[in-house]
Amino acid sequence: MTHRAHRDQAPDTGVTYVFAVCRGTRATRTADVTGLVGMPGGAAVRLLPSGPLTAVVQTVPAADFTDEVWQTRLSDPREIERYARAHHEVVSAAAAHGPAVPLPLATLYHDDDRARRALDDEAHRFHGVLKRIAHHAEWGVKVYEPATAPEEAAEPVAVGGGGREAPAAGAGLAYLNRRRGVQVRREQRRERALSVAESVDTELRELAAASRRLRTHGAVPGGDGRVHVLNATYLVAEHRSAELDALVRELGKRTGALIELTGPWVPYSFVGEV
Repeated sequence: MTHRAHRDQAPDTGVTYVFAVCRGTRATRTADVTGLVGMPGGAAVRLLPSGPLTAVVQTVPAADFTDEVWQTRLSDPREIERYARAHHEVVSAAAAHGPAVPLPLATLYHDDDRARRALDDEAHRFHGVLKRIAHHAEWGVKVYEPATAPEEAAEPVAVGGGGREAPAAGAGLAYLNRRRGVQVRREQRRERALSVAESVDTELRELAAASRRLRTHGAVPGGDGRVHVLNATYLVAEHRSAELDALVRELGKRTGALIELTGPWVPYSFVGEV
């Protein structure tokens, strides 16, 4: 459902930016979104009803969302974060009182009529997603491999006077054997961490209505030695949130792993392609 302003569109033309879609019966309860700023340079955030559905939209300058402008913006982390935060603020407000389908950043239509036609064309899918995410929230879970043990750090080679290496007889072989032992322990630790990650994911999936495994990020920035072994997100019923928190704590104690729980979030990961 994502569309970009066309190059041949007049620079001063306004296009319809769609943040989220909710049920039409919620229109009066989402009136608080109209007080939000929304996208920089846009008009007031407003509601766009179309039959049984209502879209939360804003008229924005077409010139701000051309392919060229957007690609340039994507190369500036601070600028794209500003737009992403604005988008998320409106989506969160729309979802505050009931299910709302968040649309991808920079979902645009030439005008309100085209946005309404898109809602009508996708009405069946939107209603399916709204039913699936109602009374549910998204939670993120990350499991980390333990930090590198001190004995696994690189060992210095003994040196003699003047900085020249002065190994004793057989020292080279002993050193290689120690390094092999370190490598074996490191691999064993990694295998145990991956096994823990799988067991954590298995138990959390039993509690969740749906789950998604995401790409792990390798070593954590900062040099503390932690490495992702699980990066996943779970769709959990609101009435089970306390149960989820207790389970994560219990899993951490049982496995000894560092487990990070974040949320609740609007269920971006579980709305599918609409």
